[in-house]
Amino acid sequence: MRSFRTGDHGAAVRDIQQRLLGLGERIDERELDGRFGPSTEAAVRAFQARRALRVDGIVGPDTWGQLVEASWRLGDRTLYLREPPFRGDDVRELQRKLNVLGFDAGREDGVHGQQTDAAVREFQRNVGQEPDGVVGLHTIATLERMRPQERAPSRAVVREREELRRMRAPIAGQTIAIDPGPIGESAATCRSIAAALARELASVGARPEVLAGADEDVSAAERARRANALGAALCVGLHVGAGGSGPTCSYFGTDRSHSPVGMRLAGLVLHELEEALGRRGRLQRLSATILRETRMPAVQVEPAALDDPEAARLLEPDRVARAVAAGIRRFFRS
Repeated sequence: MRSFRTGDHGAAVRDIQQRLLGLGERIDERELDGRFGPSTEAAVRAFQARRALRVDGIVGPDTWGQLVEASWRLGDRTLYLREPPFRGDDVRELQRKLNVLGFDAGREDGVHGQQTDAAVREFQRNVGQEPDGVVGLHTIATLERMRPQERAPSRAVVREREELRRMRAPIAGQTIAIDPGPIGESAATCRSIAAALARELASVGARPEVLAGADEDVSAAERARRANALGAALCVGLHVGAGGSGPTCSYFGTDRSHSPVGMRLAGLVLHELEEALGRRGRLQRLSATILRETRMPAVQVEPAALDDPEAARLLEPDRVARAVAAGIRRFFRS
C-alpha cells in the first residue's frame, strides 16, 4: 500500500480518520473531510506511540495494519488456524488469556499461528470441549468463566526468560537472517551494511542469509516469512530513517508483553554499537513486522539517521557490521 502523511487528502484519509476516532483519538473536525492535517498527524503519532510503532506520523503498512487490527474484539468473529492467519487485537486478547491460564499460546503478537492453535486445543481438551481449535462463542464463554487474571505474568514471557538462562551455543553453523529493509531512500545504505554484516558473520563460521536482493522490493511480511522458512537462529533487521541521535536497537514488545530473548540480543548489539560509534544509544520495544512475525530472536538496528551531521561516519558499513557481529557473537556466548 502507499503511505499517507500530512498534506494528503481523499477517501483513504477519511477511512484512517474514522478508525482513529473510533479508537478514542481526537481530530479537529475541520480536517474530517479527508484532509491529513496537523491534528490527524498528532492522532497518528499518539496511536503509534500506544502500539509501540515507529512514531513518525505517517500511515504506512505497519500503522495501517494495526489500525485495522485494533478494531477487533474477542467474540467479534470466529477464530481458527488458517492461511493467511487471523491478525488482530481479538487474537492478542485470546493469547493473553490462554497464557495467564497456563496454556502456552506463544508470544502475544496478535497473529493466530500454530502455537496459538495448539494452546486453544489443549484448553478445549482440559475443559471437556471438542478440541477442534475453533474459537467461537462457546469457547470464549468458557475462557471468561475461568476469570484469567490479566495482570498475571504471561507464560510466554516466563518461558522465554527460562530459555534465555539455558541458551548457549557456538555461532559456527548458525543460520542468521539479515533483513536489509524495504526499497526506499535508505535502501543503498542498508544493503551495503547487510552485505558487510554477511561477510563478518561468514568469517566466524555462521551462515548469513540476506532476505532480499539488491533491487528486490519485498514486503516486510514476506521478508519475515523467508526468515521463518530458513529456520534461522536469529534475525537482524536494518533501518535508517530521519531524526534521532545515536544508535537505536529495537526488540519485539508492546505495552502488555515483550520478548526477553529479543531484548537481550538488542541490548548486546546496542552496547557494541555505542562503543564503535562513540554515541549513547537507545533500547526500545517495537512491534514492527520484522520483529513481530519472525519466530526467532530478532533485533532491528538503526545505527544513525540520514540527517545526522555525522551520518557518513556513523553509517560506514564495515564499522557498523563489525559492531553488530560482535553483539551477535556475545549473544551466542552469553
